[in-house]
Amino acid sequence: MRITINYPNIILNQAMKKTLDRIDNEILALLRKNARISNKEVAAKVGLAASTCLVRIRLLQSSGVISGFHAEVNPSSLGVALQAMIAVRLRRHFTPDVDAFRKHALSLPEVVQLYHVAGPIDFLIHVWTRDSGHLRDLAMSAFTSREEVAHIETELIFEHIRSADVPSFTDFDTE
Repeated sequence: MRITINYPNIILNQAMKKTLDRIDNEILALLRKNARISNKEVAAKVGLAASTCLVRIRLLQSSGVISGFHAEVNPSSLGVALQAMIAVRLRRHFTPDVDAFRKHALSLPEVVQLYHVAGPIDFLIHVWTRDSGHLRDLAMSAFTSREEVAHIETELIFEHIRSADVPSFTDFDTE
């Protein structure tokens, strides 16, 4: 079942999954580059009335396309001198072990991102630490000591840059 809302190009299905169009993608790109941009500025840049733009942004939020707004933090301002990716291979792929490890990793204050991946490793974990000693202690106490863990490898991060661009895999009609 499809529900049509009386705003141009806004169609939601029963599960509130929004069909994105070119304007929605432009809105997402602007918010991804600067989440503090005013609705009035977004509306002007995408060619909508401010009220219509606000409705679109709220629909993007309610449908789950926008899951939150975040502040970019400078790690060095928090005393972070070293970033690393820790690749973790579990002993077995047993759901309780996977769940226990995920819960443990996410409880660590040094963990800033966690990826559960396919391939020869099971998790990639982005960590922030004060220095190499802190990283070593974290690896030994928080990861290699875990019963679920078979192997870890640590890679230092020299530079971390987040892309502000939002990939879009939808072709839009140019009517």
